[in-house]
Amino acid sequence: MTGYLTTRLDDAVEEETTMPYYGEHMSGWDWFGTSVGMILFWGLLITGIVLLVRYLRSEHPGQAPTAATAEQVLAERFARGEINETEYRDRLASLRGQVRT
Repeated sequence: MTGYLTTRLDDAVEEETTMPYYGEHMSGWDWFGTSVGMILFWGLLITGIVLLVRYLRSEHPGQAPTAATAEQVLAERFARGEINETEYRDRLASLRGQVRT
């Protein structure tokens, strides 16, 4: 505890607690420090909650998305109309190691 000692008439020693205020009021720097502290506290708390929610809602937390397989790329090209059905089936058979006749 911070404070200073005073004596009474009966010579008992009592400790008075002093506050970091000037008189009964906070100074301008105390208000500033308290305000900055509260803004930092709430900002960190809200940021932490947002990051936690994002982490928990993601499908694969902490993992990079996997690359598409060759068959998936081929299927996407066919779906976009870049290749026709015959070319799609020929290339798919080639990927699977089958001989198409």
